[in-house]
Amino acid sequence: MKGYISQKIASIEQEIPQNVTLIGITKQVDTAAMREAYLAGIRNFGENRLQEALAKQQELEDLTDVSWHFIGHIQKNKVKKVLENFDWIHSVDSLALAKRMNRLARELDLVPKVFLQAKILPDPNKYGWEAEDLWQELEQINEYDSLNIQGLMTILPWGLSSKEASTAFQEVAELSAKIKSAGYSRLKMPELSMGMSGDYKLAIQAGASQIRLGRTIFGERNSK
Repeated sequence: MKGYISQKIASIEQEIPQNVTLIGITKQVDTAAMREAYLAGIRNFGENRLQEALAKQQELEDLTDVSWHFIGHIQKNKVKKVLENFDWIHSVDSLALAKRMNRLARELDLVPKVFLQAKILPDPNKYGWEAEDLWQELEQINEYDSLNIQGLMTILPWGLSSKEASTAFQEVAELSAKIKSAGYSRLKMPELSMGMSGDYKLAIQAGASQIRLGRTIFGERNSK
């Protein structure tokens, strides 16, 4: 329904601090709805399916001030395309991926803005580093000079209570702060990407600087 999206965006923007970036997650959202979101002020769109995203980028190429965010797991054969077509990459979830991305970024003369995906709670359906493993690999990650590492990103498991989600977000924020204070030259970590439609208010309370909202803005998606 025309107007629904702009109304939702206006309502959300009244709730969130000005220093928090609102990313519209547009998986299975058509470009007409994305244009309405753009007219309502959204300048950041997030996708997790490369081919779907590339088609939308072509249709929306007249929106020259949009930033594109890749959120999903990246298969190794798609790293180059993701680097070439996205301004932010939220889902660097392993040392092998970081190494490959750094090499390809150097070859392409790019320095992408990336997040390291942290898995603070056990979840077989999510990728990312557990805290202990991340600490062990930070020294090597710090050597990857073609990656502009912006901070940590996390996606929580489904079904958490508000208290559990809040605690998990706080743990990610604390991990980010500890990494920042550890003195790594390339890990300044100014950003924190966490919070989705069901838990973004808790994420903001814990210190999120980028939140990723799909259903809350665009409504329910069709299951495929």
